[in-house]
Amino acid sequence: MYKLIKTEGNARRAEFVTPHGTFQTPAFMNVATGGAIKGGVSALDLKNLKCQVQLCNTYHLHIRPGDTKVKELGGLHKFTRWDGPILTDSGGFQVFSLANLRNIKEEGVYFNSHIDGRKIFMGPEESMQIQSNLGSTIAMAFDECVKNPSPYDYTKKSVERTTRWLKRCVAEMKRLNSLDTTINKEQMLFGINQGGIYNDLRIEHMKEIAELDLDGYAIGGLAVGETTEKTYEIIENVEPYAPKDKIRYLMGVGTPVNILEAVARGVDLFDCVMPSRNARHGQLFTWEGVRNINNAKYETDNRPIDEHCDCPTCKNFSRAYIRHLLKSGEMLGMRLAVMHNLYFYNNLMEVIRNELDNGTFTQFYEKQRNILGVRI
Repeated sequence: MYKLIKTEGNARRAEFVTPHGTFQTPAFMNVATGGAIKGGVSALDLKNLKCQVQLCNTYHLHIRPGDTKVKELGGLHKFTRWDGPILTDSGGFQVFSLANLRNIKEEGVYFNSHIDGRKIFMGPEESMQIQSNLGSTIAMAFDECVKNPSPYDYTKKSVERTTRWLKRCVAEMKRLNSLDTTINKEQMLFGINQGGIYNDLRIEHMKEIAELDLDGYAIGGLAVGETTEKTYEIIENVEPYAPKDKIRYLMGVGTPVNILEAVARGVDLFDCVMPSRNARHGQLFTWEGVRNINNAKYETDNRPIDEHCDCPTCKNFSRAYIRHLLKSGEMLGMRLAVMHNLYFYNNLMEVIRNELDNGTFTQFYEKQRNILGVRI
């Protein structure tokens, strides 16, 4: 349940009540694709990194170890040892990213495993069943994510099919939540707004799915080929038609500046692999901008990654040491870098919430949007 606390312009400060605890919004979800953050970071580490929500990947966990095995082991919460809210994506984006291996039909999608090539079928019912087996807090509806730009006519047909699939997801989740064997009988369902780069399709689709009174609404199919300006334009156009009393989730976005811009446009929830992926390659986010720790100038720099950060990495280790670890291929380098970036993202969200609480978000936004994306 979404509880709106206050607004400043279009920006919203709220909390979201779930069967696995309440989290404060705006919030960032830490992406634990296969049940762990890449870079050697566990669910127990996340507690010290201000993480509120963990995101796990339906497709990857279905492939291995298998969702039925996760169910046997008590579900994702017991399996990963994360006791807060968990969101599982539907598998739709993975189907999009495996475009050369897929065949989309009305009943669902036929595709080949990227691991061993075996044939897999996933439709709305199968996606809901897998997510129910995983026992996540929030399940995402099964959708088709088209690349941008795609032809208007194809995008329109795709949106119509995504709506039909969403209605099947609603029915299947209702059935699954009524079963005695279901791990989380209060599993929540978010619908996904699609429509490519076409504002009219986006608006019409949001109007249509808003009538289904779901637990939350996501804007999907962005950051897959369109310009950043187009992403912001779509958010601005769709936002007035998203239910005011429901949480809004922008999928797979993005940089700290992207998040700041989307919060200012009314988005509550975010996820992205960027903080962990970029950290593993030495790109670190700071309050001064983006720092490439691989640069030679850090070879003898004894300062922390960010002198304004109190994450476990910055409190204990120097730029020189982390650079050395990454250059040497030491796993600890990746772990420390990932921990810093995740902390930075979660701390950024906390600061945004505090600014909204204090009525000073607009000034914060105007200042930081010109700093956070700068390459140092």
